[in-house]
Amino acid sequence: MTLPTTTNHLSIPLGITDPLLLRVLREHTNQINQLAEGRITAFYSALTAAPSSGPWMQGDSVKNSAPSELGTAGSKYVIEGWVCVVSGTPGTWVQKRFLTGN
Repeated sequence: MTLPTTTNHLSIPLGITDPLLLRVLREHTNQINQLAEGRITAFYSALTAAPSSGPWMQGDSVKNSAPSELGTAGSKYVIEGWVCVVSGTPGTWVQKRFLTGN
């Protein structure tokens, strides 16, 4: 089966054999697979600390790219990331923690 080739407003042929389209689709497919597997490399906004610059909106979140177990025995936790609770530059951020049970 052959798919029809179409042309966009720039007269660049698009279709199943277009190398640029295939590269973009491959990148998106890899990122979706990595997100589904929980891989940190799939997150563009992964940081080692809460943002300290730039505009952020309430509800934005950032993944922790360097998680480690913190706290004292009996109440250890991991910082999964941070969530912006007040919009601004850089906004107000709180940790998203989860207990490890250790």
